[in-house]
Amino acid sequence: MNTGPCIALIAAACAMVTACGDNLGASAYSVGGTVTGLSGTGLVLQINSGDDLSISSNGAFVFRASLDNGASYSVSVAAQPSAPAQTCTVRNGTGKIDAANIANVSVSCQGTGHFAYVANMLSNNVSVYALNSSTGALTSIAGSPFASTGTAPAALLINGNFLYVANSGSNEIAVFSISGQIGALTPAGTPSAAGGAPIALCVDATGSYLYVANSASANVSAYSIDPATGLLTELGNSPFAAGAGPSSLQTDPSGNYLYVSNQIGGTVSVFQINASNGALTAVSGSPFASGGGATSIAIDPVGAFVYVANGSAASISEFSIDSSTGALSAVSGSPIPAVSAPTSLAVDPAGRYLYASTVNSANAVAAYSIGAGTGALTLSGTAISTGNTPTGIVLDPSGSYALLANEATNNISVYAVDATSGALTQVSGSPFASGIEPRAIAVD
Repeated sequence: MNTGPCIALIAAACAMVTACGDNLGASAYSVGGTVTGLSGTGLVLQINSGDDLSISSNGAFVFRASLDNGASYSVSVAAQPSAPAQTCTVRNGTGKIDAANIANVSVSCQGTGHFAYVANMLSNNVSVYALNSSTGALTSIAGSPFASTGTAPAALLINGNFLYVANSGSNEIAVFSISGQIGALTPAGTPSAAGGAPIALCVDATGSYLYVANSASANVSAYSIDPATGLLTELGNSPFAAGAGPSSLQTDPSGNYLYVSNQIGGTVSVFQINASNGALTAVSGSPFASGGGATSIAIDPVGAFVYVANGSAASISEFSIDSSTGALSAVSGSPIPAVSAPTSLAVDPAGRYLYASTVNSANAVAAYSIGAGTGALTLSGTAISTGNTPTGIVLDPSGSYALLANEATNNISVYAVDATSGALTQVSGSPFASGIEPRAIAVD
């Protein structure tokens, strides 16, 4: 029996499969990331000056073309948004493929005006500042401060052309339209009733639903947002039960899950978001243990890790997210100890650094590097002094500046963020005067 031809055919087939397999393996890596702050239309991204990708909403994106291992990539903006006009900036957009998909490109969009809004809890108003993109300096705009139309404003949120204010004393959410050119606020409609002591706000990835943490009533209110007027309609099955003392909440970048820190319970409640109606359903295993006094929660821009500031436990908890269920698992070594009681957390748009207030001392802010792939935190550099009782730390959408509300000294500290090291340097003129007991900041 002559087996030569069969062996030759098999060898040839193997060679073809091997060649195909090598080719697939060499070009199997994707490049993507997250878009934030987009309210206009017409944004187009490019990779390596090609493969145009039109972006219509905030959230995750992935370019269609795959790249070989070792290939260089460069993400850029091919067309800026209009209606309203915005400028989108790419961070962490260049590098080389290293046998893994790239998912940490950050694209942040902001209007032609660049403004910071501050909730002043005891003066019942909102201070508005023009933020100088070159220096980080804050300049109060004409007409500022604006009445919050309620009492004890504790939280702010910008969604497109509208600002939402949680008035924790009058148990309501006020809506303001924002003048894009000058940043001025105009009340829109009648404030919507919330639960007891609303103190935190967030929207889903599409900007269609608003979620409110009601600290005194231990639940989360949910509203649909009218895209034309910004006004709110509470969902029929809202509010949704949370843990004791919900204090902070964030959605993951995919918009599938809502994470709520419960200060009194020392836990994190996790809900699945119904994409069609915004309703919430607790995931299996929720709530997840965190630490005493869980006051603030932050999620990296890829949606892989959750961080929780445990004030009374003087620690920061680190969790990985199961993308298929939303469940949390503690990262090895979590929680990490803090010298003082951390009160507020923020992750930079590129997902490389976590910033925390009152970690190393009562009146300081510190930066932690985030371990790639592990989410583990490592203290980076030394703590930077702030005013008294700092809280409400935020970064502007470009990641160029960090802003911190100092409750006891009635002012705002502003820091320039080093793009390479993440280090903070206080800008000239900082701190800037605010109203009485500034509690929260939002930047467009």
